[in-house]
Amino acid sequence: MVFARYVGSKLKSRKNYLLASFCLRADWLLSPACGLLLSALCILLFPACGYHVAGTATRIPLDVKTIAVPAFKNLSSTFRIEQQVTAAVTRELLERTHYRILPNPPDADAVLKGTIKDVRSRAISFDINTGRATSLQIRVLADIQLQDLHTHKILFANRNYVFRQEYQVSEVTSQLFEEDKSALDRLARDLARTLVTDILENF
Repeated sequence: MVFARYVGSKLKSRKNYLLASFCLRADWLLSPACGLLLSALCILLFPACGYHVAGTATRIPLDVKTIAVPAFKNLSSTFRIEQQVTAAVTRELLERTHYRILPNPPDADAVLKGTIKDVRSRAISFDINTGRATSLQIRVLADIQLQDLHTHKILFANRNYVFRQEYQVSEVTSQLFEEDKSALDRLARDLARTLVTDILENF
């Protein structure tokens, strides 16, 4: 900045004044303040850039026409969630892709396997009068793998796939979220939609 101001004070002609002004701007562009401003603009304009990592993936071969989705395994304490997630993932793939979806791997070109490793919930808001939870955040941890059955190559994999979603707690039921079938159906649909999106976006 000192050098640029010195140049501006010595050069009197309009042409040289414009040159000095450019030097001032260039000097500012290289300053830490400018760097902080540009970083802030990048965060505001591109909030998701570089932060969405769903898993490792390679392109699905053209000879893959059918994908098997066998029943997911369940290592969590949430009863039958694997059945609801398997059904939801199958339905999502049928609606959003051109692949034939089968239940048995021997009849398919690729297989999508999943294991529900953990399901947790925590209250994030409460009724100020009763102290009762009014909304929950549900976190599902899963192991997901899509494999080409011809070459045995892994097409998509995420050993620690995390799904988080917030839900309002119903006032007309005393059931826990994890024991409410309609709530778990909604959770399974949301998880399946996000998972299939992540798989498709990786390709």
